[in-house]
Amino acid sequence: MELEESTITTSTLGASKNIYWSSLMAGGVAGLVVDVVLFPIDTIKTRLQSERGFVASGGFRGVYKGLGATAAGSAPTSALFFCTYESMKSYLRPYATHDQLPYVHMVSAAAAEVVACLIRVPIEIVKQRRQALLHKGNASSLSILYEALKKEGIRKGLYRGFGTTVMRDVPFSLIQFPLWEYFKLHWTEVTGTALTPLSVAICGAISGGIAAGLTTPLDVAKTRIMLAEQLESNRMGGMGRILRNIYRDRGIRGVFAGFVPRVTWITLGGAIFFGMYDLALRYLNEREDR
Repeated sequence: MELEESTITTSTLGASKNIYWSSLMAGGVAGLVVDVVLFPIDTIKTRLQSERGFVASGGFRGVYKGLGATAAGSAPTSALFFCTYESMKSYLRPYATHDQLPYVHMVSAAAAEVVACLIRVPIEIVKQRRQALLHKGNASSLSILYEALKKEGIRKGLYRGFGTTVMRDVPFSLIQFPLWEYFKLHWTEVTGTALTPLSVAICGAISGGIAAGLTTPLDVAKTRIMLAEQLESNRMGGMGRILRNIYRDRGIRGVFAGFVPRVTWITLGGAIFFGMYDLALRYLNEREDR
């Protein structure tokens, strides 16, 4: 198998006639499905990482708090991510040798994460504040966003934790996507079976689980920042200081709080996400060929 065939578009379907449209649509479908299906696990993870503690943040009650905001934001976020990722990969690939393709995947994934965070961060603000029950009653997602904007501004309100989220998500993707592409590349060679949506899903699950475990401390710091009020956030300092304080107060268990639900969520999510992405991409490209 040629190394250039390591991408989902070329390895399973041939070059798409419209990579922008197909990756946009397939990414949107995949993001929506995985976030809705696995939302309760993400809620539990957020509450485990909250400074208030698991029980005070709601325990196992209301595990679908914030689902509306997530569902509304997951499709455009994932669509934008994959459109950027596949576009960057297609643009950079002609300039890379076989041995340099992992770097193409890393650069493409990093750029895609930064672009996707423009939508992801405000959605995360709403989702995590509802998950941790920081707003009493049934405050709508728009009211939470408006309150954050009014009281804390754009940078410290709507985009609180943007830098931390990028610092968490970019390393995550730098690990996940080269692994995902590598596993897909060698799937047929190792297993003797064709690359199908199921095998793509398995590759996504393994790569996602590995990346999730290694980047859990970054996720803990990001959660603390997003849940904090403005004055408290200013007191907390940067990611390094936050993690040092957590380690001092709770040890390594605090730094890796939510490890099991995060790895479980992203492993299952990786399987659903990449499997659905591949399935949707196949369907869209088959329609193009008709």
